[in-house]
Amino acid sequence: MDGAAGPGEGPAREALQSLSRRLRVQEQEMELVKAALAEALRLLRLQVPPSSLQESGTPAPPGDSSLAAPPGLPPTCTPSLVSRGTQTETEVELKSPPGPPGLSNGPPAPQGASEEPSGTQSEGGGSSSSGAGSPGPPGILRPLQPPQRADTPRRNSSSSSSPSERPRQKLSRKAISSANLLVRSGSTESRGGKDPLSSPGGPGSRRSNYNLEGISVKMFLRGRPITMYIPSGIRSLEELPSGPPPETLSLDWVYGYRGRDSRSNLFVLRSGEVVYFIACVVVLYRPGGGPGGPGGGGQRHYRGHTDCVRCLAVHPDGVRVASGQTAGVDKDGKPLQPVVHIWDSETLLKLQEIGLGAFERGVGALAFSAADQGAFLCVVDDSNEHMLSVWDCSRGMKLAEIKSTNDSVLAVGFNPRDSSCIVTSGKSHVHFWNWSGGVGVPGNGNLTRKQGVFGKYKKPKFIPCFVFLPDGDILTGDSEGNILTWGRSPSDSKTPGRGGAKETYGIVAQAHAHEGSIFALCLRRDGTVLSGGGRDRRLVQWGPGLVALQEAEIPEHFGAVRAIAEGPGSELLVGTTKNALLRGDLAQGFSPVIQGHTDELWGLCTHPSQNRFLTCGHDRQLCLWDGESHALAWSIDLKETGLCADFHPSGAVVAVGLNTGDVAGGCKQLKNRYESRDREWATYTCVLGFHVYGVWPDGSDGTDINSLCRSHNERVVAVADDFCKVHLFQYPCARAKAPSRMYGGHGSHVTSVRFTHDDSHLVSLGGKDASIFQWRVLGAGGAGPVPATPSRTPSLSPASSLDV
Repeated sequence: MDGAAGPGEGPAREALQSLSRRLRVQEQEMELVKAALAEALRLLRLQVPPSSLQESGTPAPPGDSSLAAPPGLPPTCTPSLVSRGTQTETEVELKSPPGPPGLSNGPPAPQGASEEPSGTQSEGGGSSSSGAGSPGPPGILRPLQPPQRADTPRRNSSSSSSPSERPRQKLSRKAISSANLLVRSGSTESRGGKDPLSSPGGPGSRRSNYNLEGISVKMFLRGRPITMYIPSGIRSLEELPSGPPPETLSLDWVYGYRGRDSRSNLFVLRSGEVVYFIACVVVLYRPGGGPGGPGGGGQRHYRGHTDCVRCLAVHPDGVRVASGQTAGVDKDGKPLQPVVHIWDSETLLKLQEIGLGAFERGVGALAFSAADQGAFLCVVDDSNEHMLSVWDCSRGMKLAEIKSTNDSVLAVGFNPRDSSCIVTSGKSHVHFWNWSGGVGVPGNGNLTRKQGVFGKYKKPKFIPCFVFLPDGDILTGDSEGNILTWGRSPSDSKTPGRGGAKETYGIVAQAHAHEGSIFALCLRRDGTVLSGGGRDRRLVQWGPGLVALQEAEIPEHFGAVRAIAEGPGSELLVGTTKNALLRGDLAQGFSPVIQGHTDELWGLCTHPSQNRFLTCGHDRQLCLWDGESHALAWSIDLKETGLCADFHPSGAVVAVGLNTGDVAGGCKQLKNRYESRDREWATYTCVLGFHVYGVWPDGSDGTDINSLCRSHNERVVAVADDFCKVHLFQYPCARAKAPSRMYGGHGSHVTSVRFTHDDSHLVSLGGKDASIFQWRVLGAGGAGPVPATPSRTPSLSPASSLDV
């Protein structure tokens, strides 16, 4: 039957998988064995005196000259000696002429009775003819041939004081010993003679060791060995740079706005700056141009949070800001506590940290009081009970706390004329809270609740927003598209029951305003009210008695209205559910000043000659961004999820990789890493390799690094990790546990990093937070941009661009 496995299929499949893993490990070990044997045979050939070669029928090369040989080496060797890593054997440098590309993993086959091959392949792919000295396999340093002098007598067999067979037998035994050690290199005991780059750890740790033969470094990811071959130009790892790079990063621009799944996320400060958030960053944006015109402007960033920001509130003074974050987890999987920051928007300095250890999961909504110049802050957390608490802003002290409701709470606010009155709304409820006592006494305050009475009106499923009117009434917007007016009802002593003699809150009037849910309400300076619709994407201005005065519709590709803020004059700022920030007014319409993706991001590439870059992700949008104007140049629908992209060197064409993987014919994979050890790549984005293995953290499982990119000037390498961080390392980074400069801001795993064409900026992508960060790369001491060097593959047409 389909779907039912036989009783023996499970064990058989596991046995096959185990056998496959063993074969892969043996293949890697055999590569090392081949390289070791080839090197041993090379040394063996170098140790054979010329007399033995002549006896076997191979003529000695004319003009051979010799200098005094060091003790322990046959006189046929030149005196130029080198040492590779922890090699215990000295090696002789001979130089071979360059030749055509082509590399070999094993020793060359002998021809005739001669010990010398007719043409051995060198590390750079060249081959040498017989009689010129074999350079051996591409695992040891390139040989150097001494200059030939005709007036120097050639060394013959009589000048050697040792029999010809003795060094050959000695080196044969050493070759067998080296091969055995390499075969057993997976165990710690057999690597006793190696110089470890990091101390061995358990199965879940990463270890790296310098191979005995000095040709490779082996690191371990979750117990699995990964061999990386050392380029022939590197004599010792001690020659490589250490320490963090002198370059630093400064956050220059953040693309996107979190309107997809958050509220209370858009306000205008006294300075005229618009404040909103995305990922862990609160953005202060100063628009440029006039209403409805181009974006421009500048950004500043508050970066005090350690995880995603979920809500904002602005103090009545228009300067101080409160921002609440979610809980999140650290790199070890331990939960981080949610907290509220109160900070100064002029200096970007944190003034208070409120609620550390008091909230669960995250901060869902918050609001400053207004009647007493913002002395208090009300917070609703994201726990099951949605705890409602009141705090003293100046001292960071909790004054009162109560369980709110098991249903979700979407909005909270103080009555602007009476700080003892607090309103919350959310799923199927409007609650009116009375706060009394406890001022100045921690925890002694008292909160009592009254439910809003819907009476004859249908109770909506959600009430996402409300606003206080100057006359004391309250307007709520609900999921049915209705605006309800709430007022206080006097006590009715004739009504029996426990609540008959108490004051209640009931619906005074109802107006149907939108098709679908109402996501936002905004009280304007002139007393009119703005409402923003979800399904119909309309902005409507309402006068007294809820009379519609004016309206406008948001274009469909921007999404529904999520938040509304009033700017100077008639200017309005509108945040949308598709993570766009629009600017304009009801008469002239709206244009985007901030745009972003709406789902997880993975694909990123930078233009080869311009400050532009492409992004794509799970929202199936391919977007081209202008890094100078900080604007979206164009976007198209891919119809499928985009996971990667790259520009042609001309900059006129881009290739995009989709989640289906449907490349006709595909590409040939270079499986032999040994042959690529000296290959120079135009770009370096592979996360595993000798030049970058030091970027991996200790204890890594092999999935901690999502992306890597070397700068075009080859000075630094940027890394995107699974712990919301961007790292900057020196390049090459071939030391275990290499130090780095680390930068936060993303609220999810960082999926990709790329340098711009001139290395002036670095672009990084957040995964689930759908954020794009543009970092400015500063030189040593932050004294300006890093000087750029030409790329290995300059643009074929620097003036070309990708336009549609």
